[in-house]
Amino acid sequence: MNSYFKNNVVSISFATSLSKVAGFIRQIFIAAAFGIGITYDAYNYAYIIPGFLLIIIGGINGPLHNAVVAVITPLKRREGALVLTKVSIKLTLLFFILGVIVYFNSGLLINLIAPNLSNEAKSIASYQLRILTPCIPLSAFIGLSFGALNSRNKFFISSISPAITSLTTILFISASWIINHQNTNYLFYSGLLAKATLTGTCIQFAVQCWEIHKIGLFKFNSAWHLFKNEEKRIFKLIAPASISSGLGQINVFIDMFFASSFQGAASGLAYGNFLIQAPLGVLSNALILPLLPKFSKLNRNQENRNLEKSLISGIEYCFLTTIFLTGFFITFNNQIVQFVFQRGAFNSEAVFLVKNILIAYAVGIPFYLYRDLLVRTYYAIENPKLPFQLSFAGIILNVFFDWFLVGAPTINFGNLSPYNFGVIGIILSSVIVNLIICIFLTTNFNTYGINIPKNILLKKFVLISLACSITSTICYSVIKDINGLSSNIWELFILVIGFLAFLIIYFSITKLFGVNKLNPLIKIRLKFTNYQVFLLNHKFVMQ
Repeated sequence: MNSYFKNNVVSISFATSLSKVAGFIRQIFIAAAFGIGITYDAYNYAYIIPGFLLIIIGGINGPLHNAVVAVITPLKRREGALVLTKVSIKLTLLFFILGVIVYFNSGLLINLIAPNLSNEAKSIASYQLRILTPCIPLSAFIGLSFGALNSRNKFFISSISPAITSLTTILFISASWIINHQNTNYLFYSGLLAKATLTGTCIQFAVQCWEIHKIGLFKFNSAWHLFKNEEKRIFKLIAPASISSGLGQINVFIDMFFASSFQGAASGLAYGNFLIQAPLGVLSNALILPLLPKFSKLNRNQENRNLEKSLISGIEYCFLTTIFLTGFFITFNNQIVQFVFQRGAFNSEAVFLVKNILIAYAVGIPFYLYRDLLVRTYYAIENPKLPFQLSFAGIILNVFFDWFLVGAPTINFGNLSPYNFGVIGIILSSVIVNLIICIFLTTNFNTYGINIPKNILLKKFVLISLACSITSTICYSVIKDINGLSSNIWELFILVIGFLAFLIIYFSITKLFGVNKLNPLIKIRLKFTNYQVFLLNHKFVMQ
């Protein structure tokens, strides 16, 4: 059994790492080819609808994936094959009809999503959306096959699949450079990203079809009247889970709607979010994932006091690590953006926009991870109602604060707000909403007999923030005079030395303030074997 766990975890980790590296290189290529120009803006709007379905329906650990795993795992191969085939045909047909509707209404949909884009950008976005529409029916089968493969303990394909689209995009951009040399006319590129995404999705579809065929989980049979209950279970599980998963994605629609007033905003948000999500994902996995099985066990055993202590420790480490990240990103924003992106079409103007976006995103890091920790805790103690309700409330609040801080892009919804902060206002809106939700989630724990010492935690938050401010001031005073020296090697040198210096100073000051307890971190049980079991039991793979 240990060998089984080790082999699968190694396979998942290796494939996931490759996918992450491929995604990183892909983003560098996109930045070099398109910068923050009209084409990448248009692609981000065109990808909203297909991307929504690929993430929610076709995504790893998405509702369709989880439903299939739950239903098919206990079934024998023949029965599982029949259920999978029936559901695949029905869902693919349903999503095919949806794809046709999207294709013939692409212009209307782009107008709804991005009312204030230029006519030129709308035309390019509409064209790219039509190219991407086949991804809609494919998303259904991809989600189903992910679940089917994982139900038979086949994890590698689902883990490596994000790399396929990334590599396809890299090859498309590389080929266009070779063929066209210095020709960077956006008209040539107008459909490039969409075509690369579609090609990658089709390759992913073909690979999964082959794998499904190999393990015998796709079968046409006259006995389709059998296993109706299993089929119904899949559809029953999909609906509520899709609603829950889709709530977060709705905010993407809202933010992009308001962002359409500003040229380059969609591109800038994509680049800034990319820089933030990589380390945030690592932190979330390292800090939160090992805590959840512990919370669930303590809840089942009704050990509220121990659960309370573990949660408080988790919150403290959340503050300690995320505020460090916030300070580092704010202090070294220029070096980070220049090193990762500044080449080709990504010029100094793009650097200026993205580094300001990065600062705004960085401010929200503590509240994002804190909210994630609290929400998952509620699920661990089997009380998902409040997080679900607050997700709905968060959408309404996001609309209000987007309007208040940015202003709507159409006269029908109100002119630009007098408090217009531009693109930064969209990010600040999310920060405020997450903060409000965090407050409600924290105060409501008393209902379940879990006492969170809010005053003590607030004091620690302030002291950690003060330590971060002092560290940031010291580091910035050193690097401010050398910002003009720019080369990839020099930027990398500053980042490496700066990270080490920031780390040492920050943790020294937090130790001095008495808000840094590193030793108990080991007690959170970040044991590799426990993590393996949790990973495999939950089929968790980052996308």
